[in-house]
Amino acid sequence: MTEHIEVVVGRVGKPHGIRGELTVDVRTDEPDRRFAVGTRLRAAPPRGSASSLTALTVATTRWHRDVLLVTFEEVPDRTAAEAARGIVLHASVDAAEVPDDPDEYYDHQLVGLTAYDVEGAVLGEVTALVHGGAQDLLTIRTPDGRDALVPFVKALVPEVDLPGGRVVVADRPGLVTPLPDDA
Repeated sequence: MTEHIEVVVGRVGKPHGIRGELTVDVRTDEPDRRFAVGTRLRAAPPRGSASSLTALTVATTRWHRDVLLVTFEEVPDRTAAEAARGIVLHASVDAAEVPDDPDEYYDHQLVGLTAYDVEGAVLGEVTALVHGGAQDLLTIRTPDGRDALVPFVKALVPEVDLPGGRVVVADRPGLVTPLPDDA
């Protein structure tokens, strides 16, 4: 049997119009793939939400400027759309699946990789990926138990070797290794 994992693909935003269409804050580099008509997504309403929806099925999608607008079969009108605001959307993907872009990675592919500096010294292990507004950050747990955040950009992370189970970080004092006076 194929192993599946869940990935966050978006968060429901404000309603658009009166027919239940919603804005979606896209959290995937593959929105056309993850929000294809007929796709069923797990719905996780925020605490205190008026919605009790646990799944949403994509009925239609369209882009309005740079905003994805989606109607879901389970959200028939603006009232239901208001209640759906804030729902986090999860897609189930095959654990062996990789993104279409060779420079993109799913979180589960990066977590557990050993981080090395450019000289080959072990810096620690990737324990999480923090999704920020400007860029994603790798969380690296150092051998001494500290967590370091490294911007996941090519200049600082020049190599990701999934088959080798490693990631190379262009470390500098204060990034992963402490500053000399912090040691």
